Amino acid sequence: MIKTDILIIGGGPTGLFSVFEAGLLKMKCHILDSLAEPGGQCIELYPKKPIYDIPAYPEIIAGDLIKNLLEQIKPFNPSYTLGETALILDKIKDGSFKVTTDKGTEIFAKIIAIAGGLGTFTPRKPKISNLIEYENKGVLYMIKNPDQFKDKTVIIGGGGDSALDWTIHLSQIAKKVILVHRRNEFRGANDSVASVQELKDSGKIEVITPAQITNLSGINKLESVTLNQDGNNSIIETDYFIPLFGLVPKLGPIKDWGLDIENNGIKVNNSLDYQTNIEGIYAIGDVNTYPGKLKLILSGFHEAAVMCHSAYSRLNPDKKNSLKYTTVSGVEGFDGTIKEAKKSQISKID
Repeated sequence: MIKTDILIIGGGPTGLFSVFEAGLLKMKCHILDSLAEPGGQCIELYPKKPIYDIPAYPEIIAGDLIKNLLEQIKPFNPSYTLGETALILDKIKDGSFKVTTDKGTEIFAKIIAIAGGLGTFTPRKPKISNLIEYENKGVLYMIKNPDQFKDKTVIIGGGGDSALDWTIHLSQIAKKVILVHRRNEFRGANDSVASVQELKDSGKIEVITPAQITNLSGINKLESVTLNQDGNNSIIETDYFIPLFGLVPKLGPIKDWGLDIENNGIKVNNSLDYQTNIEGIYAIGDVNTYPGKLKLILSGFHEAAVMCHSAYSRLNPDKKNSLKYTTVSGVEGFDGTIKEAKKSQISKID
């Protein structure tokens, strides 16, 4: 049995930063995530990709952002249940909650903060009859360790941002990169399209359009693909085929909890505290929806801070919650560590 003040469902950037904000208010957090390690999409989908819109970081690698967040919340010693999915929600008579996971773990919490990003992701797979035979044997749907493609031939399928970005990145690592798209036009950012065009013109990559991969071949692992272009088939030898046709997000069992759902997002009261229609349950980050919602990490950070102050008031109705700035109060962790703020003083300079 696990007991905590706040159960955070989702261990991505927003969920992790919630631990810090809650810790400043002396609230204990437990993180539940279906992934095997904290980090959410930043770790699962693009750990080596740069992020450009985190305040004070002109550029930071996604994996490094998670590393920094984990370091930031260390003083507040959060507990974790990883590799398990929130399954059943029960409301306790005292207003608290019990969440049971798909593996039978019971977590009791006074507050629930759903920070599950866009939910559980399932890749959109191309219609290739023998595709499943080569999954994890040369066919991959996401890239975790780009170094595995060193000196290898890689075929990337797709025409969106992910396909373009990984084509650009792997052009510096792989022996050969071939981008295959069923249309001549690409849906990615203009600068990414321009970069791919430059790489093609310089001979660093090959771009084949309009075309599709229709069959896979190899003994025990992928060795070649069949490419169809203008009705003509050709065989291309390759070590990897990475179809990047997007991901389908699903809320999973949470959608059956009685929450107000709109377009796969959880509706919240954004004018107050990002609380859902169930009192004591909040939704923050990409998983929520409200008028004017921006699906940005920095928006999730803001929502996490507001949520934690609201949660504190719910848990401590007789106490006045005054905002304290860390530049003044410092940071006192649950583990006894103290980061003191530098005190101002009146002094004379001659």
